[in-house]
Amino acid sequence: MSSKKNNLKIGIDIRNIGKQRTGSEVVVLELTKRILKIDQENEYILLTDTNDNYVINYVINSLQLKDKKNVKIVSIPTTNKFIWSFWNLPQWVRKNKLDIYHTEYILPFFMPKNTKLITHIHDVSFKAYRKFISWKDIFFLDIFIPWSIHKADKIIAVSEFTKNEIIKYYNVDFEKVEIIYNSTDLMKKTDEFNEEETRKKYNFPEKFIFYVGTLQPRKNIPILIEAYARIKNKIPKMKLVIAGDKKAHNFDKKIDEIIKKYNLTDQEIIFSGFIDREDKMVAYKLARTLVAPSFYEGFGIVPLEAMEANIPVLVSDIPPHREVCGDMAIYFNLENLDELEKKLYTICIDKDLRNRLINLEKSRVSFFSWEKSAKKLLEIYKSLK
Repeated sequence: MSSKKNNLKIGIDIRNIGKQRTGSEVVVLELTKRILKIDQENEYILLTDTNDNYVINYVINSLQLKDKKNVKIVSIPTTNKFIWSFWNLPQWVRKNKLDIYHTEYILPFFMPKNTKLITHIHDVSFKAYRKFISWKDIFFLDIFIPWSIHKADKIIAVSEFTKNEIIKYYNVDFEKVEIIYNSTDLMKKTDEFNEEETRKKYNFPEKFIFYVGTLQPRKNIPILIEAYARIKNKIPKMKLVIAGDKKAHNFDKKIDEIIKKYNLTDQEIIFSGFIDREDKMVAYKLARTLVAPSFYEGFGIVPLEAMEANIPVLVSDIPPHREVCGDMAIYFNLENLDELEKKLYTICIDKDLRNRLINLEKSRVSFFSWEKSAKKLLEIYKSLK
């Protein structure tokens, strides 16, 4: 694979693709797929830490790499992700040279001076809500995030809110931080899928309230479980489905405590596990409503996906949810259980309210576009020539 003299050689960290990292994986996958579609001139090196054939084939298929002559996947295996970032990758770059290296959060050490560095920051919850982070994680992040932000030639934030947070906490120049919005493209004709197969695959009940995302403390899931416990007897057969991995890092132990407090059974609270991307649209469509009760988000891609699927969303009243959802969602005070209980009940039973929200959501979803975001990313790459 050769490139013309003025073309860029761009390395993108794709380690999250195929790792079931929810929002972060979606962003890397979709932006990379779109930029490879619109740019056939620059040379792209997709860098990963695995030789697993299943993951590599997943990357090839997901990014639609067949017949793309300006793209190459490079596997740099390692036994440790830190060694990969701070030794294996820099060694490879020194031998093969890159004009630009684009990763998430923490930049590698010892990169050549002529390689421009971009860090993509989804949120700084570890700075804003430190009580939800282990002291070990805080120690690590307090060392490497400020260094990465200082070292980066460009910082990409996923929202205006996140940009302002980065500037506030790290005293960064306004011009150094660029906003590239996330988006969604899950919409497909539902008749392409078997709804009953999807229902059986994830043990979805007939009627359910839906939560999708990680099960970290900042996601505020206990308040949703508690609100559900208060209304479940008022709405026959209504269940709560939580799509997330209970074994993942930083699981909120209060989730199990609240379930036990209200004697909720596994027939009422259903942990479906990770939802495969190809099943997500049907999963949303089967739900009565999507609830996102987070204390803190960088963007809020899950409510946007739910809006695309034409189901009403109920979200905590925080700036990134306002930025994403506008007036097309129902908001609640994230610490007011009584308010959440009332609004959760209403959104589940009020058909007119649900239809009004669904009609409003269509215009909001069209505001966001992976294609527009990829074009802006390409402009950033070119600006670093």
